[in-house]
Amino acid sequence: MDIIIPVAVLGALGLLFGVGLAVAARTFCIESDPRLDEVFNKLPGANCGACGMPGCMGFAEGLIQGKCSVEGCAVTGEEERKAIAGILGISLSQKVRKIAALHCNGGSLRAKDKHIYRGIEDCTAANLVMGGQKACIFGCLGLGTCVRVCPFGALTMSPEGLPVVDKDKCRACNKCVEACPKKLFSLIPVSHTVYVACSSHDIGKDTRSVCSVGCIACKKCEQACPYEAIHVIDNLAVIDYAKCTSCGECVKVCPMKTILVRG
Repeated sequence: MDIIIPVAVLGALGLLFGVGLAVAARTFCIESDPRLDEVFNKLPGANCGACGMPGCMGFAEGLIQGKCSVEGCAVTGEEERKAIAGILGISLSQKVRKIAALHCNGGSLRAKDKHIYRGIEDCTAANLVMGGQKACIFGCLGLGTCVRVCPFGALTMSPEGLPVVDKDKCRACNKCVEACPKKLFSLIPVSHTVYVACSSHDIGKDTRSVCSVGCIACKKCEQACPYEAIHVIDNLAVIDYAKCTSCGECVKVCPMKTILVRG
């Protein structure tokens, strides 16, 4: 009898706690949307954060909740985008594939240095010291910060200290655009092969004195373009890709070889 009573009390408490836990689980449970795993499995799993969400699972949750659009992930392939749209029951606009373009072609061979930089191999750090070591304050510092932040291995450094974009690997994730302290990268449609490899807004005389391939704002490209797709704005040639057909007329007349054709 002395043993039965404690056992009964413990059994009753166990039952009471069990019922309490069951009620709490039912009351406070958060049901998971069955579409979440389906959407997540269609994402690339890169967790690059370019979409602004904490990884691919965060982006999947944002899609389910209507906080994100399918276009928000630059890495997802066309087939996967269509599959996600089907899961969510939404329409999908046609996506224009873009890749990164570097708007500088100075490097160690064509752009002068104003001092020798000895410090952390990081463009942001170098930029804090008098705007970097290049005589052109707009030019690439060549320390490879963009290369290190690219999650897809789409950037490599050339022997002359300029990042080179691999168009097959680039996913337009925007990481290099954000990382460059000189803001030398932009994302352009992959169908357009012509781009301006300069970012200097100095007057032509000053640009020519520090770089042999910088834009001197001569406006020959503007005059040669049959589609009015390129204009010199604030001493720099700017291409309007809504009008550009990549005809190459601007490339032919540029005296500084500033306008390039992507290979």
